[in-house]
Amino acid sequence: MIARTLRPALLAMAITAFATGAALAQKKYDAGASDTEIRIGNTSPYSGPASSYGVIGKTEEAFFKMINDKGGINGRKIKFISYDDGYSPPKTVEQVRKLVESDEVLLVFSSIGTPTNSAIQKYLNSQKVPQLFVASGAKKWDDPNNFPWTMGFLLDFQTEAQIYAKWLMKEKPDAKIGILYQNDDFGKEYLRGVKDGLGAKASSMIMMEESYEVSEPSIDSHIIKLKAANPDVLMIFATIKSGAQAIKRTAELGWKPLQIINNGASFVSSVMKPAGFENAQGVLSAAYAKDGADPQWNDDPGMKRVYEFLDKYMPGADKTDGGIIHGYGVSQTLVKVLEMCGDDLTRANVMKQAASLRDYAPDTLLPGVKINTSSTSYAPITQLRMQRFKGDKWELFGDLLSRDAQRE
Repeated sequence: MIARTLRPALLAMAITAFATGAALAQKKYDAGASDTEIRIGNTSPYSGPASSYGVIGKTEEAFFKMINDKGGINGRKIKFISYDDGYSPPKTVEQVRKLVESDEVLLVFSSIGTPTNSAIQKYLNSQKVPQLFVASGAKKWDDPNNFPWTMGFLLDFQTEAQIYAKWLMKEKPDAKIGILYQNDDFGKEYLRGVKDGLGAKASSMIMMEESYEVSEPSIDSHIIKLKAANPDVLMIFATIKSGAQAIKRTAELGWKPLQIINNGASFVSSVMKPAGFENAQGVLSAAYAKDGADPQWNDDPGMKRVYEFLDKYMPGADKTDGGIIHGYGVSQTLVKVLEMCGDDLTRANVMKQAASLRDYAPDTLLPGVKINTSSTSYAPITQLRMQRFKGDKWELFGDLLSRDAQRE
């Protein structure tokens, strides 16, 4: 009698357990994801004053093609939709609205520029669409309390500038500094970082601050004004074209200050080469990624994979272009995040997994540099090393430096 009573109860329990398990195993999707596809949106300056950075978007497109050729991510193919915004914030807003409302992408990935991303940050957060691995080092991308749907990728500009300033105070404490910076959020964050790094000595060490507009065809007049002040250190916080012009014009004037240029304008092929290798000798910068022009990485397993990718998917590409190295590394990191998402391809889970990276090292990062994120830290890269330009490539020196400019 008892056995007869138990059988239906056990059967009911089994059915319930099966149904619960099936529910747990059920795939979850938001707009932009399905059993077969993941749609990723992007804006890049394929035209306009920052068009040299367009190679990043082209590299990302080629990388995702490679991933698709290998079967995709958990069986799903990536559809990468990238629009030209010309480095114009109003155009960025227009294109991102199209990506979200018409193309219905799962996320917006690696859009380039500080002013451009600033223009779309509130919109994407209001729509709860991930603005993931922003291609800008502004500190504002690491603000999960106020902007939980936005995450940066690069070491932030202020920290990078603080490291330069603290290096100067140690190595050249009596330096007289002139600063050239782009007159927008990008340049102003570097300026702020230098002043923070110099602390009480900022007013005595900084002789002149000279800003330029990104729309200016030439920055020659600004370099001439800085030379007239005669600082012995010139800090250049610029985008690619203006960075190359600054180094070249400084040499043409016969002026020989110690020059420090920001990481994002230190690319060999698009900055140092146009400036003239002979003019760039001794210029300082900092790096967190490997330099494709440096033969020390020829036998590095990660860079071998990068070179194989370029040979097959971007034949003829300039391996010394830092934009290519960045595009590869950030794309590889996104693939890692999407793999971690499994069958839960909701926007909330994308951000959860992006904030759960532990000691992750894409093929492109320098030894010792690791990506770590959490729900309270949206700053994936926090380390770099100083480098000096010599011959036709950068040479690393010193120890690994972290966000607080202390040695690791």
